[in-house]
Amino acid sequence: MRRSTFLASGAAALAIAARARAQDDVDPSRESAHQSLRVLLGSGDAANAPGDTFTFDGRLYRGTYQRTADGRIVNLVDLEEYLYSVVSREMPPAWPPAALETQAICARTYVLQRSDPRREYDLVPSELDQVYDGIAGETPSGVAAVDATEGRVLTYGSAFAQVAYSSCCGGHTESSSDAWGSVSVPYLSGVVCTSCTASPNYRWSRTLALDVIGARLAASLPPLGRLTGVTIGERDASGRARSLVMNTDRGSVAVGGSAFRRGIGTRVLPSLLLASVEQSGGGAIAIAGGGLGHGVGLCQWGARGMALAGSEAPAIVSAYFPGTALHDLR
Repeated sequence: MRRSTFLASGAAALAIAARARAQDDVDPSRESAHQSLRVLLGSGDAANAPGDTFTFDGRLYRGTYQRTADGRIVNLVDLEEYLYSVVSREMPPAWPPAALETQAICARTYVLQRSDPRREYDLVPSELDQVYDGIAGETPSGVAAVDATEGRVLTYGSAFAQVAYSSCCGGHTESSSDAWGSVSVPYLSGVVCTSCTASPNYRWSRTLALDVIGARLAASLPPLGRLTGVTIGERDASGRARSLVMNTDRGSVAVGGSAFRRGIGTRVLPSLLLASVEQSGGGAIAIAGGGLGHGVGLCQWGARGMALAGSEAPAIVSAYFPGTALHDLR
């Protein structure tokens, strides 16, 4: 998310930063702490505004803009100024400074690790990447957190770390390989978290009608008949349901946990950290679980809890991304 179009990533980006610091005449376009990135805002009307800003569909943004070949608007914005909006949109601005600083480090790393010069843009301004609302999304505490951590990123070896975060892990973060079927990442293998108990989603329960579940999963299930119950199949190391078994009047079939959650709705089922699934009568099941989101990487409510207990941002990121290092790009 930023730079005067930052064209390097991973080890190459860190090498550029090292060379820039060694030069007497640093090229501003390569000064890593102030990269410019490209955020795809979408289709709509854009117009220049005073003070290095512009408007897009009535909203004010920092930086400049350009149009893609198909007419969509891309915001070219300084990395740190992009983060001014992101931090307060991804984490409540009233939370402790150390938690917000942790969010700033994670959000900055997320951008630099994913930027790809082969595309017309680096990121989108939604939960698909990070929520970005331009100047309207900025708050004093979010800006302060970005400024306090300027240029600081998480690295692993010679590259930017792969960063993920979600609201509440429910007591144990998830392995990225279990969540997404990807190659195992040493610092994303899941850790115990004892600091997110204040989250309203630390523990929750849901009652779901079997006929609604059957209808929502119909496209991914063979025609086995009427759904009569659901049970937990396999669990992964964090305790999350890797699969759930759909019992019908003609047989049973296992459905992957992520497919089940997507099918019935991620808002309906907050996470896959399921304690129990039981028949509740009246053609429904009662689900008890914990956490909100995929659970990989940083637990935001856990960061809040650690900050309230006196931990600073370096200790928080180390707890959730063990084995990584903080690197200063300035």
